[in-house]
Amino acid sequence: MLLASMIFSGLEIHVMDDKRREKSSKFSSGLKGKRERKHFQSHIPERHSELIHTIRVQMQISEAIDLCTRQKLAQFASTKTCERLDIPQISLGLLNGIIKSDFLYEKSYTQWKKRQANILEELLCSTINRTAEHQTIGSLLAKVKNSTEWDVIMSPSERFEVLLAIREVVLVFSSTPAQYGVSGETYYWTAGYHLNIRLYEKLLFGLFDVLEEGQLIEEADEILKLIKLTWSTLGINEKLHNALFGWVLFQQFVGTDEAFLLDYAILEVQKVLSADINSEKEELYMSSLMCSAVWNGRPIKLHLVQAVFLSMSIWCDSKLQDYHLHFHQNPCFFRRVLTLELAVGNYTCDERDENKSTKCDALDEIAGSKLRTYVETSTKATYWRVANTIDLESKIERTHPLALIANELRLVTERELNIFFPVLRQWYPEAGMVSAILLHQFYGERLKPFLKEVSSLTEDVKLVLSAADMLDHDLARLYSSAFEENGLHSPCSLQFDHYKIEEVCRPIILEWIIVQHERILEWTGRVFDLEDWVPLSHQQKQAASAIEVFRIIEETVDQLFGLSLPMNITHLQALLSVIFHTLDAYLLKMFNQIVGKQHLYPPVPPLTRYEETVFPVMKKKWMDCVLLEEEVNDKRNALTTSTLCIRLNTLKYIQKQVDMLEDGIRKSWALVRPSENETSEEKPLETSESSDRTSTESVDELFAATFDSIKDTAADAIRKICDFIGARIVFWDLRDSFLFNLYHGTVEGARLDIIVPYFDTALNHICSLIDDNLRDLVVSSICKASMEGYVWVLLDGGPSRAFSVSDITMMEDDLNILKDLFVADGYGLPRSLVEKEASFAHQILNLLSLQTESLIRMLMSASEHISAGEDSHKHGGRFLGDAHTLIRILCHKKDKEATKFLKRQYQLPASSEYDDSPLGDSNSKSPLMADLLKRSTSFRWPDKGSGSFRTIQKKLRQATSEIRHAAR
Repeated sequence: MLLASMIFSGLEIHVMDDKRREKSSKFSSGLKGKRERKHFQSHIPERHSELIHTIRVQMQISEAIDLCTRQKLAQFASTKTCERLDIPQISLGLLNGIIKSDFLYEKSYTQWKKRQANILEELLCSTINRTAEHQTIGSLLAKVKNSTEWDVIMSPSERFEVLLAIREVVLVFSSTPAQYGVSGETYYWTAGYHLNIRLYEKLLFGLFDVLEEGQLIEEADEILKLIKLTWSTLGINEKLHNALFGWVLFQQFVGTDEAFLLDYAILEVQKVLSADINSEKEELYMSSLMCSAVWNGRPIKLHLVQAVFLSMSIWCDSKLQDYHLHFHQNPCFFRRVLTLELAVGNYTCDERDENKSTKCDALDEIAGSKLRTYVETSTKATYWRVANTIDLESKIERTHPLALIANELRLVTERELNIFFPVLRQWYPEAGMVSAILLHQFYGERLKPFLKEVSSLTEDVKLVLSAADMLDHDLARLYSSAFEENGLHSPCSLQFDHYKIEEVCRPIILEWIIVQHERILEWTGRVFDLEDWVPLSHQQKQAASAIEVFRIIEETVDQLFGLSLPMNITHLQALLSVIFHTLDAYLLKMFNQIVGKQHLYPPVPPLTRYEETVFPVMKKKWMDCVLLEEEVNDKRNALTTSTLCIRLNTLKYIQKQVDMLEDGIRKSWALVRPSENETSEEKPLETSESSDRTSTESVDELFAATFDSIKDTAADAIRKICDFIGARIVFWDLRDSFLFNLYHGTVEGARLDIIVPYFDTALNHICSLIDDNLRDLVVSSICKASMEGYVWVLLDGGPSRAFSVSDITMMEDDLNILKDLFVADGYGLPRSLVEKEASFAHQILNLLSLQTESLIRMLMSASEHISAGEDSHKHGGRFLGDAHTLIRILCHKKDKEATKFLKRQYQLPASSEYDDSPLGDSNSKSPLMADLLKRSTSFRWPDKGSGSFRTIQKKLRQATSEIRHAAR
């Protein structure tokens, strides 16, 4: 058909065989230059031959048949006299010109001849209504089909007469006007167009690579131009071509899943839909091509284009009825198939409706109704597909079926929201709502009986409630998606009946938290009691018990938020309460192990006046003391420097972990969907924003009340332990080397430089144990305690300390050495801080350097405050100008005038009457020593004895009264 159309259209094609062409090519090689100078049109036949060769390969036609067909068609064209060309004439011309000897194999000739006879029978018999003519044509064609009769028995003249008889019938119908009043067409054509269409389809299928059916060949555009030459013979126009080409492309897509073929098919369909019927002739023309079909169980009549579109629509409809099944793996096809279905499925309505406005409304209504059906049927099919397989899967995975169904439906919802709904909403915005309601209804029917039976937070309950809640949340998003797209609040959100999961969860979650509270408190007490305050490693210097406590807390937090259940602020409050009580209990236990630093200070020596003795006397021992309680004594002895450092590191670790824990809980809480937010969409915007602010403020208050309190408690404990460490090192560990040795006997014989190595050793030991972030804080505490210890030597050093004015310079140098020790050439504490701590010691040295008369006058002035009832000492401190400080300076002043004043006014005993040190070893646990250590700090006056605070206060008042009386 294609070759005949090309020949009868005037196109030149080669008809010689390959061997002759080879020889001709060799013979004419010398003339190549001349041929190249010919007109460009000389190359066109060669290109046509190349294209025909490609088509022959595509249709799998042998070279022999191809060459024979070309030759016979060329001969037939040279003898043809009629104006019109049709298929029967082409078949008769080939039967008349081709004989058995033209084929290499007899079988090939027999098949070819039979095919030509079948074509003639199909075309002619379908156009003949009279029985006699029908029988005549049938008998003639039967002779052609019979190989023995046709090729052996019959002579060439007899065969010619048979073909001539058939030809007369063909010429009659080729000249008879077509049915339905279609001018310019023959009766034969309108009756046998179906074969023409099949032939045209076969030509269009040749555009696809035979080795890769999903790809068009490179010469497709050129071959398509040649195929269009058959239009006049086959009765094809532009609209029919677009419809048929689209149908061919569509069929190839169905067979290969090549997306670009579907795009091309849609493009051809759109060309058909955009083409108007320009004339009455074309309308009659299309009406003449009628097909019978069955649609929705009833027979219908359609013209060819409608029939093609109906076939496309039936396939698209079958896929879209369950689009979740057919397109979830190839979502890119969904939009294309839906676009094609809406185009071809509405074509019939489009053709029949004349009113354009009514047409658009009708199409929109049909599209909406059709898409709603697709959403409903696909959603139902998807749900039942999941439900029917879930019981077996539940047994295999040993998971509750409701949890598995919810998880599967979440995947369906996710695909609907992200893949299908963005396409569907273009024509049907309510698609998301319909799908969400159906899935919610189907799952809810199975979930409600389960919710009624929930009483505790078992593993199945956790899985089902979590999965159901997440499904409910996803369905709500899908439900409101259409309104979010338009920037509106959903007026229908009240119709979405959420599962009552929050009501079920609230009590059982609280019960679960309470159980965890009891378990964690018990475990915290157990690990603390087992703690030996030894670092885990050189890098991990904190206690193992604290790490374990936070592990338990974090595990509980992860479990709670890992439930993925709806929670409200009550649940958050309960969780924070668990954390607070756990950490507070741990810190309280640590506090209870610490004793006051006053238990570390040496006993306060008695007040004496300086006096050198010439002859030996019986010296008194320090007996003014009380016994320490055994419990306090045991605690104090257990608080070694090493264990105190580990406690400090642990407190710092708690502060860091609390910050991390707070951040983690805040992030987890932000991901939780609180129950109050479930109905936020139903509230006015202003009310919702106000509620959100209030909720945020409440949450912030809860976090502040919990974590700030813990951090403050830890900070207080750090300060208390730091103070204790400083006092421990100076007043306990270095008591003998520092407090009892410095300036013992004489200043020159017991200078500070002898004691500095002891300080170096203690500081190095501390720095190796303590966390780097705490180093300066601990060293500052030691610095402060060292200055206090130095003042203790000056004021409370006891009978063995007496200072002259000439000693002050050496003592100033010693104080500077002590300060430089903590400054450490700029690598230690800031000098300003050290100077501040040493300021009181400098002031005491300044007082020691004053004349005795000045000190006595200052004492008398200070005594007036005592007589007036202004007792600063009762607040637990000592300042430079108070009477207590001045009395002790006079007691340690190596001066005869001071000795006389103290003896005359206060009857203080001589220092030579007392032993140099307290009774017993400073580390002794004897009842006497315990009683001494229980006394107040070294800056406190003894409450009993001749040197007690009350006795001195009474004598100061008497001396003041005598001085005033003498003045009168």
